[in-house]
Amino acid sequence: MSLLEQINTPDDLKGLTSDQLKTLCAELRRYIIDCCADNPGHLGSSLGTVELTIALHYVFYTPKDKLIWDVGHQTYAHKILTGRREAFKTKRTYGGISGFPKISESPYDAFGTGHASTSISAALGMAVAAELDKSDEQVIAIIGDGALTGGLAFEGLNNAGARGTNMLVVVNDNQISIDANVGALHNYLISLSTSKRYNRFKQILWDFFGATGLRWLIQKFVKTTKSAFFGKSTLFASMGFRYFGVIDGHNLPQLIHILKRLKHIKGPKLLHIRTIKGKGYEPAEKEQSVWHAPGTYNIDTGERTEAANENRQVRYQDVFGATLLELARQNDKIIGITPAMPTGSSLNIMMEAIPERAFDVGIAEAHAVTFAAGLAASGYLPYCCIYSSFMQRAYDSVIHDVALQNLKVVCCLDRGGLVGEDGPTHHGVFDLASFRPIPNLMIAVPRNESELRNLLFSAQHPDYSAVAIRYPRGNATGADWQQPFAYIPPGSATLLHEGADVAVLALGWPGNLALEAALALKKEGFGIQLWDMRFLKPLDPAVLEYIAARYSKIVTIEDGVVSGGLYGAITEYFGTAASKLSIHGIGLPNRFIEQGALPDLYNAYGLNRENIYNTIKALF
Repeated sequence: MSLLEQINTPDDLKGLTSDQLKTLCAELRRYIIDCCADNPGHLGSSLGTVELTIALHYVFYTPKDKLIWDVGHQTYAHKILTGRREAFKTKRTYGGISGFPKISESPYDAFGTGHASTSISAALGMAVAAELDKSDEQVIAIIGDGALTGGLAFEGLNNAGARGTNMLVVVNDNQISIDANVGALHNYLISLSTSKRYNRFKQILWDFFGATGLRWLIQKFVKTTKSAFFGKSTLFASMGFRYFGVIDGHNLPQLIHILKRLKHIKGPKLLHIRTIKGKGYEPAEKEQSVWHAPGTYNIDTGERTEAANENRQVRYQDVFGATLLELARQNDKIIGITPAMPTGSSLNIMMEAIPERAFDVGIAEAHAVTFAAGLAASGYLPYCCIYSSFMQRAYDSVIHDVALQNLKVVCCLDRGGLVGEDGPTHHGVFDLASFRPIPNLMIAVPRNESELRNLLFSAQHPDYSAVAIRYPRGNATGADWQQPFAYIPPGSATLLHEGADVAVLALGWPGNLALEAALALKKEGFGIQLWDMRFLKPLDPAVLEYIAARYSKIVTIEDGVVSGGLYGAITEYFGTAASKLSIHGIGLPNRFIEQGALPDLYNAYGLNRENIYNTIKALF
């Protein structure tokens, strides 16, 4: 039996020797690599936190002591060590465990963290609760993978440092989120961690004191001499935190030693560690962006199973990236913006060709939108690409900074609809309903890659205000999309199938399923008139009036929540007349939808050809 198989709770760590802990690190890292080869996930980040995870659970008494991981995809080792070793094989699958911390899943998951930069604020809330309860529990926020670039993290630091609350922040500095980190803070952390004089001096002291039990003097002495290296204080010290670092995040004995010391120091503390994303697996260390979430792979060769398919199949994000570059070469006012997702959004295509007009602003969605608004106010046309669920964090910026001032920003919402294994924190199902009430904002949803291309082109036209163009994750339909641009007027629907019995109004890619259902029903003698609405806002009034005059039965189809989305828009449009119409909505329920492969989720929630076919047929 391996050592890892004997670890069922963190308490089992506490009696292990130093050599056993080192062995456990190797076994844990190998287990993560083995499990992710067949059941893919966020590999690189979790490989980089193996030693840190063991050290935290070894020193602290979880779950009484609280660990808040940020971003949550660093937690695979944490999940395995907290009673989910076998369940880990089911991670991110339908009916399995989540790939992120989830309060309802385990008492060891103190806080759910699917989006970045939330840990410090949440930890402060828990630490204040501990004060009020007069509890001696410890609260530790572990923030890494670029999450410290988010503004919310600094709001938490500012508040925690001013209050003097007893808590520990561990900055897992691995120089990268999904793509390489950017910004002034990134450069500042590099200056802290790469100062040769500072680190050489600190290491000499550490080695000199050895095992005498006096190593704590190092921190005291270095604190009084830091000004020689960095001025009067570090950024974190100026915010009220006692700063400790930089520590090698893969040196387990050193991590354990300093965490034990910090455990007994009251007040706000920040430990800065350096780790290597993908640590212990050579392919992941060499290509850190690729191996952030590599899909399935051959463990021995490092060959990614999905790499060949990625080269053959066009994804919606690639259509966006290639089209935006083409437009930007034609229009020197076009700017590309993304918050830390240049590869994921394919904005990297423009960044490589026209770097002066394409910007990665770090994990800062609200800033990305307001930055875009500033560019728009100065006569530029920004295309701001943000994953749909991450755009939720910039909702106020869209309202206050873009729409209220009637500034023309093109919000490109990647990953609209269900996204699969990342689960409820990443599904983009609320965007249509939440954006629809905002004045001065159009909403367009292309059915295929050709429509996406033409909507990106059309958004430049003076007839367009600010617009949200929303498209799904993954492979496109295979249509021949690299054709000359065609203008799509705002609010214009297009007829896909003629029929006299039932009117079907589809929005986005589900219209392709609806067309298959309509063709199948036609063979059985049922007449379906199918419209690709293309726009949720504005709706096509001529089409709706035509339908109201000729049909009594209407079906709407969308891949967002039906309450407030297309179904809500159609019923509101017809108003009192809707009582004379039979309107049925196919879409997603108003609930948080679990993780799972997309086919499993579509089947579970009826967003498939069979359910569309049966729903329409039942109306006859």
